Amino acid sequence: MEEEPYNGLPRHVQFITFPEDVCIDEKFLAGNQRSSAPLYKTDISKFVTDIQIDPATRGVTDVAHTVVAAASSNGSSRASEFLQGMRCPSSAKAYGNYQDLAADSNVDAIYVATPHSHHYQNVMLCLEHGKHVLCEKAFTVNAAQTEKLVQVAREKKLFLMEAVWTRYFPLSIQIRKAIEAGEIGKVHRTFADLSLCKDVEKDFGTTHRMVNMDLAGGALLDLGIYSLTWVFQTLYHTLPASQRKAPTSVQSLITKYPKTGADEMTSILLSFPSGPAGAPYAHGIATTNLRVAADPDGRGSAGAAIRIQGTKGEIQVDHPAYRPTTWRIVRNAAVASEGKGRSLVEEHVVEMPGGGRGFMYEADEVARCIKEGKLESETLGWEESVVIMRVMDEVRRQNGLVYPEKLETLDYPIPHW
Repeated sequence: MEEEPYNGLPRHVQFITFPEDVCIDEKFLAGNQRSSAPLYKTDISKFVTDIQIDPATRGVTDVAHTVVAAASSNGSSRASEFLQGMRCPSSAKAYGNYQDLAADSNVDAIYVATPHSHHYQNVMLCLEHGKHVLCEKAFTVNAAQTEKLVQVAREKKLFLMEAVWTRYFPLSIQIRKAIEAGEIGKVHRTFADLSLCKDVEKDFGTTHRMVNMDLAGGALLDLGIYSLTWVFQTLYHTLPASQRKAPTSVQSLITKYPKTGADEMTSILLSFPSGPAGAPYAHGIATTNLRVAADPDGRGSAGAAIRIQGTKGEIQVDHPAYRPTTWRIVRNAAVASEGKGRSLVEEHVVEMPGGGRGFMYEADEVARCIKEGKLESETLGWEESVVIMRVMDEVRRQNGLVYPEKLETLDYPIPHW
């Protein structure tokens, strides 16, 4: 059913995903409030399932989500099939190309989940048509592109956010609050790893997006962004905004996949000039690998995916780094013996309510930001996204990892893109 616009807030929300896949147009309804939400590039059906879960199951009453359209570059019939298969409202529209979506006056916000190689061009298309944007991670191929998108969004007064869904999980929020409260003392170090165990030649060959240089493939931009997310949200974001400083040193090593030149193993060591809870310095170690597993048996026997270490103990986060549900505080023996009802090990299990995967939390954030007239999210603002992109730029520079010029350029539009 088509309702009238609410108080000038977004009426329709359009999402873009892989060219061969479906994209979702969703609107948020909550009394007189409307806004937008995301689509995760490889889990379209899971995303749609998530946003149709009753928000009350996660204690949300200010926003709700309804799918109102889908699009596929393979034609509107593909989009129609998807909508029917997911039991979306019969009034949901089916689209066939992105240009028409961006030009649609009824569309207010677009979610971009194409390969990293296409983010800059796709987001520029959306911003130039006056649309708010939620863009998948990594934000772009390089920091200069992210800075340009931020500039355009600021000039046009449009909402723009990098879609790092892990940051919005209740688990992540709990951990950041524990660090800020000094639960583990002065925080000096974070280890973070996300690695797969793949037969790269067999599973990815030379054309799969994970190793395809023409799609900005490789471990760094696809998996390493999660490792860096944990380093930054624990050592950088937990400081007051006025005290956050970019790493003073970036050291790295990359091993390239011989068949394509994409990175298959990347290790990064960051030195921060200060850390949480008054630490005078902090180190972040972020690693990623396509050939070895962070969690070999899938049961956590190899230990935590993330270790955040302070002077009073450490916080451990179980696998997988992109969607953990268990974390714990392991206190120093001397601290635990002080009493005050504190145990040596304090474990927390934070399941996704309603059987959701977790996409709904990111969706809720975008909805609220647009509803409140914000241009960026406080949980992951433009400045922090740019800093992280600059770190990845430096890692690539140190190791001679360069993508094709058409992916690195600031030119827009690119002919025949």
